Amino acid sequence: MDSPLPVSPLRIILIRHGRPAIALAPKTGHRGFARYIDDYEAAGLDPASLPPAELADLLRELDTVFTSTRPRSHESAARLAPHARLASDALFVEAPLAAPLFPLLRMRVPKWAVVSRILWHAGFHPGIENPRAARRRADQAADILTARARTTGSAALVAHGYFNWMIGRALRRRGFVRSGSHRAHYWNTVIYESKA
Repeated sequence: MDSPLPVSPLRIILIRHGRPAIALAPKTGHRGFARYIDDYEAAGLDPASLPPAELADLLRELDTVFTSTRPRSHESAARLAPHARLASDALFVEAPLAAPLFPLLRMRVPKWAVVSRILWHAGFHPGIENPRAARRRADQAADILTARARTTGSAALVAHGYFNWMIGRALRRRGFVRSGSHRAHYWNTVIYESKA
């Protein structure tokens, strides 16, 4: 009796974009942080931000790479996989932030971002997507990536740190196993695999 053929795992690769072409840690007040959010969203990839060679090797066999519509994400994907077709979709953009109204406070941008994210989860999302809507969007993103992986064996997304983490949570609920950690590093890569 023939033994069954081994099942190749589905693989989904989530990559954070490279360093954007913008000052990363200026000290500012809440109005400056609000402007910074807009400037960061519009920023492209810093030309000096090169992806690790092993990361490019990981995507070498893929003919399509998903990316968000933000310039830093799209340009990162183009640099990482110049051979691939880029499938850009606003579905994959970062979960948004809003500048909290703390008029007398001055902090570096990364601290503002942490405070803003905590407040976003606590209910501060004036005029922007709320956490529940972002979770639904992450579920849709996980569906798209899973469908692609079922067709080709692998799928890759070059997008944003926090939203990649949200997609990762959705993938784990679907039975995927994670290799690597979601960290706030440029070109951070996490791989999810499933036998289903």
